[in-house]
Amino acid sequence: MIGKLITGKGFGGCIRYCLEDKKMKEDKDQTITQNRAEVLLFNKCFGNKKELVREFNDVRNLNSKQSKPVFHITLSFAPGEQLSRTQLIHIARDCAEDFGFADNQFLVVEHKDTEHQHIHLVANRIGFAGKTNVSDSNSYKRMAKFCRKMEQKYKLQQVLSPRRFLSKDQQLLPRNDQRKEQLKAQLKQILQSSKTMEGFQQKANELNIETIKGRGIAFMDDKGVKIKGSDMGLSLQTIEKQIARNSQAKELKETEFIKIKQRQNTLRL
Repeated sequence: MIGKLITGKGFGGCIRYCLEDKKMKEDKDQTITQNRAEVLLFNKCFGNKKELVREFNDVRNLNSKQSKPVFHITLSFAPGEQLSRTQLIHIARDCAEDFGFADNQFLVVEHKDTEHQHIHLVANRIGFAGKTNVSDSNSYKRMAKFCRKMEQKYKLQQVLSPRRFLSKDQQLLPRNDQRKEQLKAQLKQILQSSKTMEGFQQKANELNIETIKGRGIAFMDDKGVKIKGSDMGLSLQTIEKQIARNSQAKELKETEFIKIKQRQNTLRL
């Protein structure tokens, strides 16, 4: 069992992603998977996607200081494992208890568009008293611990914990994160042809990759998964240096082109 946790700013996009049919990138009006989402559980909320967004935002507005009230958890099971609806609901409730949002608004949805079974939980970090009562600290470690506990409780296939929490021997085992590698390959290709940071960000945006720039840089794919640039060997400093080299190379080529033209004109004379 693998768990991912993301905190976000807006409930609208997150809830729509969980409830709507999957759409093709080439044509926003054409669906690729219909009826992929089944709501398993409403907790202190109810309705269609518009009603849910409004309800979550009504509680969110009780605490304007919290800029990231969205708690989005994805729990994925190993290929071949097929849990019952009841088991999925029990695991979702266990998750809510472990992460402290059992008394808050949350929604549980099963997606049926992949070979492996997986569910999404969307929770409000803000409680009805207007306080942020759901912590996002140590989320990777807490998620790893929760997954290991669920594997034992429900006799699921065991999965390695996130690398930083493994023993030294386990850290030596090869690990292939396909999503990270795919994102890394796309960004490296973009970077090779970028002459400015603005151009780099625009090209990334065309591939539905959001660039988050601050003291460092991070990237978010079209599934809302955020990865630090430094974790892919693409720190802000690395990107800026490559862009500077690209720009210098362009200037050198233009200078050489001018010199060649000048020589050709001199020979003609």
